[in-house]
Amino acid sequence: MCSNNECCLDLLSTEEDTMKSFALLSAIVALAAASPFAYPRQPLCNANAEACNTKYSNISYIGTHNSAFVGDRDDPRVNQEQSVTQQLDAGIHFLQAQTHKDVWGTLSMCHTDCWLMDAGSLENYLSTVKSWMDDHPNALITMLLGNGDNVDVTEFADAFDRANLKHYAFIPPTSPEKLEIEDWPTLGEMIGDGTRLVMFLDYGADEMKVPYIMPEFKYFFETPYSTDDLDQCKIDRPSDATADGRMYIVNHVLSEEITDDLIIPEEDAISDTNAATGPGSIGAHVKLCHEVHDRTPNFVLVDFFNRGDWLPAQQAMNDFIR
Repeated sequence: MCSNNECCLDLLSTEEDTMKSFALLSAIVALAAASPFAYPRQPLCNANAEACNTKYSNISYIGTHNSAFVGDRDDPRVNQEQSVTQQLDAGIHFLQAQTHKDVWGTLSMCHTDCWLMDAGSLENYLSTVKSWMDDHPNALITMLLGNGDNVDVTEFADAFDRANLKHYAFIPPTSPEKLEIEDWPTLGEMIGDGTRLVMFLDYGADEMKVPYIMPEFKYFFETPYSTDDLDQCKIDRPSDATADGRMYIVNHVLSEEITDDLIIPEEDAISDTNAATGPGSIGAHVKLCHEVHDRTPNFVLVDFFNRGDWLPAQQAMNDFIR
């Protein structure tokens, strides 16, 4: 407390000087942050800085098998418990699903057949992905769709147009010729170019008609569908193919056959199947396939991704030196 006017004036002057100094310092900090010579923040690609400098063909991700078929895991028709948006929020960057035409002729997300489970139109599914990508500008998503009714690829393109998703799609610079495995750009380059959706169709793709929808088996091979196969790292599709020059997808799902047309997840074993390590785990399957093919799989598909340790398994697959 001041005892006289002179003391109070001195104190007031000191406080004013302090405020002016603080304002000047704040302005300097703001200018430094805006300066082109300021120390840049390290960019993130799919929430990982190291991934930015990794070629697309050299990175590995866990993916959601039948991502569109969501519900209670006691329902034998479903393969995931969390919505597509929740899958992406959790860090999934590879989505796989089946398509069929419903009774009205709409291309839809149907499990085996639309009478069994219809999860809505392909357009709505793509719109969900588009909305998520709009909100996550540093994310790159890969999508693999099954063309169960052998629909012309232009019908898929129509759904992409209506969902306003096409502008995110990556087109190989060599299209329609194959982009060789060693020539893929890095994630950072693809994200920087805004081509952050990599789209594959299992059957019926025609890059002369739709250059951004690539034929799966031109670029990948797949292992057998279920992990109970005795040779679970062999090339199952395409038949009579070699691994040379192809990326690959491991189907890490343990299934039981209900009918000839209906195979469902063995959900009682899901915690062990989706574990990072141990017998029958993601890690064990990846290790076995690495020994067979001398490289790590690019994608590993799982059911009920939220049960188990998929994220540590994914981290173990990526050492960013491959």
